[in-house]
Amino acid sequence: MTDTRFARTRWLAAWLAWLAGGAALGQPAPAESAPPAPVSAAAESVWEAARPSLLQIRTLVEAAGRQSSVGSGFLVSADGLAITNYHVVSDYALEPKTYRLEFGRPDGTHGALKLLAIDIADDLAVVKLEGADLAHLDFDPLAVAGNLPRGERVYSMGNPLDLGFAIVEGTYNGLVERSYIERMHFTGAVNPGMSGGPAVTAGGKVAGVNVSKRLDGEQVSFLVPAGKAAALLERARHNAPLTLAQARAEIGRQLLAWQGDFYRALQDAGFRAASLGPYQAPESAAPWFNCWANTNADQMPKPRAQTASSRCGSQSSVFIADDLESGRIQLSHDYLRSVDLNAMQFAAYLSRAWAPAGGGGFGSRKRMTRDECRQSFVASGQAAAPVLLATWCARAYRDFAGIYDVTLTTVTQDRSAEALISRLSMRGVGYDAALALGQRFMESIAWTK
Repeated sequence: MTDTRFARTRWLAAWLAWLAGGAALGQPAPAESAPPAPVSAAAESVWEAARPSLLQIRTLVEAAGRQSSVGSGFLVSADGLAITNYHVVSDYALEPKTYRLEFGRPDGTHGALKLLAIDIADDLAVVKLEGADLAHLDFDPLAVAGNLPRGERVYSMGNPLDLGFAIVEGTYNGLVERSYIERMHFTGAVNPGMSGGPAVTAGGKVAGVNVSKRLDGEQVSFLVPAGKAAALLERARHNAPLTLAQARAEIGRQLLAWQGDFYRALQDAGFRAASLGPYQAPESAAPWFNCWANTNADQMPKPRAQTASSRCGSQSSVFIADDLESGRIQLSHDYLRSVDLNAMQFAAYLSRAWAPAGGGGFGSRKRMTRDECRQSFVASGQAAAPVLLATWCARAYRDFAGIYDVTLTTVTQDRSAEALISRLSMRGVGYDAALALGQRFMESIAWTK
């Protein structure tokens, strides 16, 4: 989802929050302050029942013995099995020699955690602490079946910003539309540190798992559906536990499988045609794309070249690490037309506008190789298609063989006063899938009839 942030908090965020709170000490209180929102009687009973099942999950730097990030979790069995988010334990899964996991409970007890299973696409993990006859939460049958009524009151719990355990009352608003990855829309505040905590119904049954929030809105948060967590729990109970030495390979295996399904779904959905000036440009027909348009036609002073742009993108992604996000695709088209530029001036303007953007993904040099780019003229052979100057840029994931970020940039080469620039950006894609979709993308660029 665009502009989301995962609700895990790192030590720096917690420290800054502490400083911000401390800065107000010694200052005069405002003359009037709004009273705190009342907590419903239902929230009180939900909190009291769920409290013994809640966990704070800490990732500690082994050498320093101090936490580097915190999230939340909750017990789902009497023998210590618990659910959290994959992104809460991702540092440990990727670097088990550098980090270790620890839990803390509302009663002040704490101890070591074992990582048993992960699901990177749904951002889930199963962990285990030692114990017997432990208080735990059960899954809501309606939620597991996907039949939770829209408008149901839901109570999200966790440890926001390492301030202590809290409960947030909100509303379930159905599944997020235009998202390939299934997410529940929760109207309530899921803040950093609450990742992996439970969201329960008034009956105290788990409806979803806290995962992320939008930064450009108010109380627009997201939950992983309960059915996804219940399925991973069953796999953890019946399969061999995750071997930490093989955790990175398991992440790569899951990422390869996910991208295969994702790009097959894209190919099956195909492209629909959109008109920009005299050109026909491809947009994905998949239902999980958002498209927006803009123009510079109303700018002052009047631009010397007019641009009409279309941007489409998938609304979900796959978290791999703090410095690596995958599983997102974006398409864009810019129709440029000269207003008062001569052919030479327009060519120079076009050259600046179409500069290829590299592999187009988010990832550090630790995770990604350098971009390698190739450029050539491409003619489809169809009478209704212009010749394209195409640039193909790809960079590989260092830790996961067979996965790439790829960007294809094309510009039409048929007219001296107007042109179409098109881009296809694919994060986390197999090379064959990228070639197939890129070829189909270029073949869909044509003149309008």
